Amino acid sequence: MTSAPSDPLVGRTLDERYVIRSRIARGGMAMVYVANDLRLERRVAVKVMHAHLADDENFTRRFEQEARSAARLAHPNVVNVFDQGNDAGHPYLVMEYLPGITLRELLKQQQRLTSEQTLEIGEAVLAGLAAAHRAGIVHRDLKPENVLLADDGRIKIGDFGLARAVSANTTTGQALLGTIAYLSPELVTRGVADARSDLYAFGIMLFEMLTGTHPFTGEQPVQIAYQHAHGEVPVPSTISSESSPEFDALVRWLTQRDPANRPADASEALAELQRIRSGSPLHATRVLPSDLGLDATSVLPSTTVLDPVAEAPTDGAPEPAPEIPEPADAGAVGLAAATARRRKRRGGIIALLVTLAVAASAGAGWWFGQGPGSQVTVPDVAGLPFAEAKAELSGLTLTATRTECSSVEIPKGKAVSTKPGAGSRVDRKTAVELCESTGPRILPVPTLVGLPQDQAEAAIAKAGFTFGKVTGRQFSSDAKNGTVIAALGSDGKGLGEQYPEQAKVDLVVSVGTVPDVTGSTVDAATSALADKELTVDSGKNVEEFSDDIAKGKVIGVIYSTDPVRPGDSVGLTVSKGPELFAVPDVSGQKMRKGVQTLKDAGFDPQTAVPELLWNAVKVESTEPAAGEMVPKGTKITLNFEL
Repeated sequence: MTSAPSDPLVGRTLDERYVIRSRIARGGMAMVYVANDLRLERRVAVKVMHAHLADDENFTRRFEQEARSAARLAHPNVVNVFDQGNDAGHPYLVMEYLPGITLRELLKQQQRLTSEQTLEIGEAVLAGLAAAHRAGIVHRDLKPENVLLADDGRIKIGDFGLARAVSANTTTGQALLGTIAYLSPELVTRGVADARSDLYAFGIMLFEMLTGTHPFTGEQPVQIAYQHAHGEVPVPSTISSESSPEFDALVRWLTQRDPANRPADASEALAELQRIRSGSPLHATRVLPSDLGLDATSVLPSTTVLDPVAEAPTDGAPEPAPEIPEPADAGAVGLAAATARRRKRRGGIIALLVTLAVAASAGAGWWFGQGPGSQVTVPDVAGLPFAEAKAELSGLTLTATRTECSSVEIPKGKAVSTKPGAGSRVDRKTAVELCESTGPRILPVPTLVGLPQDQAEAAIAKAGFTFGKVTGRQFSSDAKNGTVIAALGSDGKGLGEQYPEQAKVDLVVSVGTVPDVTGSTVDAATSALADKELTVDSGKNVEEFSDDIAKGKVIGVIYSTDPVRPGDSVGLTVSKGPELFAVPDVSGQKMRKGVQTLKDAGFDPQTAVPELLWNAVKVESTEPAAGEMVPKGTKITLNFEL
């Protein structure tokens, strides 16, 4: 089994400044890496063109164009480009590093977004796009993959690789560039792009955020392109309840096939989206074609002049009261007066019917659209402080009832979830259960010390915790190899009787006892310890006298760490043999005194003279002789003279 080849750029330093740490993304033109800027001591993202494209002048020019395009933009919703260079045939861009996810990844997680999320992300994208359009730049590749959602809440547009300066007729050349699902009709049919093409792509993104799907699908790209060129984008409300008449009208406006019927640039579209967000009346005047496809109840994102309507039909209206015939002799004047009365009476009835119909329609629209009969969408309040979440529900005329539930992800005191769940459509004044987090459950800790490691890991999972890692392996005289010596919490301290659920538990595992090398030679002891991953440092060795261990043999191991772990260095205590002492000279002394002198010196005196005569007999000599070096406890024979 072979391992995957490593990236040759990881670990390399570009232009002696940018140290490549790891790869985070792969695109059609380039790889993106996380790097350290050695000069400014900050983390950056480095985009390096694929090697097989570096020799192509068109791709290199487009790559450099991205740097110039993005560098002209200084806006909080556009990814900043810091530097550009070429290191040994590797053209690269240096950009700000934004840890987080893309809009595409968020859509994969949620399938579709709430209206609040759509407004927030849409406003940020249009703000960045408006800055590009003001600078005369068309992005031309707007799609969820190029919208970055940073962990700190920032939302930015990136990847200006296809961006070009706006001209009277910005074209793509022979090939269509950009992602087919977001191409505008003019790009498909004529290869022409301007600011309004970006808005078409944003309209498709807006549809996708609200519905979780594309408006046009097909097995082949050409089928999708054909639908863009000849089809009408449906309104999102036909698929998703998250949409509204305002969203429907904005999507329809942004995705008109004729660019002249779209907003002029992102600033105009942003103004409309902000009015939707604020709930302000939409007041811009705009003439739209009569085939826009919106019914009479749709709310347009501005005041709209439509084609004249034919005279209202009267089919189904009540018949007017029977007319009383005029006298035959009324003459021309009488006939004219009768005709006028009939017209006036019929006109009044029609006007009354129209007024009643409009009033009924308006009343029903108010009742079901804004009044007590309307429904509202339960918001996603997870993570909000409980009081704030309750206020948000109250603002939607929903009644919040408090419940409690434990949560590993949501801190104590914050909202966890609602019932009905976020995104549900409910009647106003509906009671919604709002669950407040009590934090993780506190669970009893099982006995882990003494268990084999695999059994300890299973016990951790069964108890509701998460196994972290083995933080240490150490020698133990009490625990067998592979058994747990200690269980530690996230603070590195031993666990108590209780611990929060799903919290990590680390283990310290025994590797058994240190080998007993007493009595071994130094070489044999060194080898035995090396087998247990302990290194003998001869600089730590010491020598000691020993009455039990022969000279040159090992008395014991010297440890410099506590506890002792594999990889530590140790020393050895080596025997010098027994310690030797000189035999005292007791010749000429009375036997009793000579015996006592030898005893005091630590020797074992022996003599053939009876103890009754010790005060009369003198010592002539000793064996071993006086001055010889012998171990303490050695037997010394005292010879006597008469």
